[in-house]
Amino acid sequence: MRVVLFTGKGGVGKSTVAAGTAALAAARGSRTLVLSTDAAHSLSDAFGVPVGPEPTPVAPHLHVQQVDAQRGLEESWSVVQRYLLDVLHLAGLDPVTAEELTVVPGAEEVLALLELRRQVLSGEWDAVVVDCAPTAETLRLLALPEALGWYLRKVVPADRRVVRALAPLLSRATGVPAPDAEVAGAAERLQLELAEVRALLTGPEASVRLVLTPESVVLAEARRSWTTLSLFGYRVDGVVANRVFPAGPGDAWREGWVRAQEGVLAEAESSFEGLPLWRAGYASAEPVGVAALRDLAFNLYAGRDPLGAVTAAAPFRVERWSGGATLHLSLPFADADQVDLARSGDDLVVTVGAYRRVLALPGVLARMAVRGAGVEEGGLRVRFQATDAGARPGVRPAAPSEAAPESAVAR
Repeated sequence: MRVVLFTGKGGVGKSTVAAGTAALAAARGSRTLVLSTDAAHSLSDAFGVPVGPEPTPVAPHLHVQQVDAQRGLEESWSVVQRYLLDVLHLAGLDPVTAEELTVVPGAEEVLALLELRRQVLSGEWDAVVVDCAPTAETLRLLALPEALGWYLRKVVPADRRVVRALAPLLSRATGVPAPDAEVAGAAERLQLELAEVRALLTGPEASVRLVLTPESVVLAEARRSWTTLSLFGYRVDGVVANRVFPAGPGDAWREGWVRAQEGVLAEAESSFEGLPLWRAGYASAEPVGVAALRDLAFNLYAGRDPLGAVTAAAPFRVERWSGGATLHLSLPFADADQVDLARSGDDLVVTVGAYRRVLALPGVLARMAVRGAGVEEGGLRVRFQATDAGARPGVRPAAPSEAAPESAVAR
């Protein structure tokens, strides 16, 4: 089962590229669904047909879907929301304010993720191609499974035995009703579903492709996107340069654009070394409809499989050694002064620029102490060492005998 997500700066043509990739995959015989998580829903325009909230057939082996966020959200969140409304009402908040406070952060994005999970697990498709929102919204979308799972664990205990034990004590002491089994069950299901989404999207069959146009500002955003996607554990398996002017004789204006684009494309080749950089020429007419989209993708991928196998390594890995372990997190283009690291219990908090990931440490690392950290060769390296029984693991600067590199970010 192959999952490919397309994102990029607004206006670079990511919906067209996603639609074309799906159309070519279907033409090669793969049962393909192309699904939009972008509120703008451009897929209907790209295919030139009406598209609904359920998979709509547009060609042999090819279906298109645009998610209905409100309907799915009510199904997934309503039980937990009713409980939170009761608690806030007892705390004295007026109903309107209480309802605003119980809305899920990034509600539409959450539903899009749950719908993506449903379709991937349905067994109906060989491939799901996702037309994501512009970069900033996509980064928020892909950070949600981990972040919202953490939020739910803090708000509602997942262990129903804890719920049963605490319910009478909490009610007597505070007058606030403890979450009952139905609420705990709903929160637990949502946590599990989000965990499944994350496992699917960070697994070996899923990848993200960055779409850009040959402009310096757009390239800079694509570079930052690769850094942030890696921070959250997502593989980037290629870059699409869209709307490339063809070389050849022409007027001075077009020749100027060709030279400027060639300079940016050379920089892109260097920036994304090791990743394929596919090029889509500037078409003489807008590609609309299955045939035009399929032809665009055929030329883009030079007739090869548009899905391909994922060859990019996972950004996150742990290397064991005698008495400890080293956590490696790929962060392309990140400088040491952009990265901050802290530890909170069994969580490692990694901040890169404006983005923060609360990373739940694997059990083997949670029992160890952080002994040093550094940013080098395009990644974060955190060194853990086993502690004596009862010792409290924490973040501290490396001792002289185990000094971290000068770029260390341990606090």
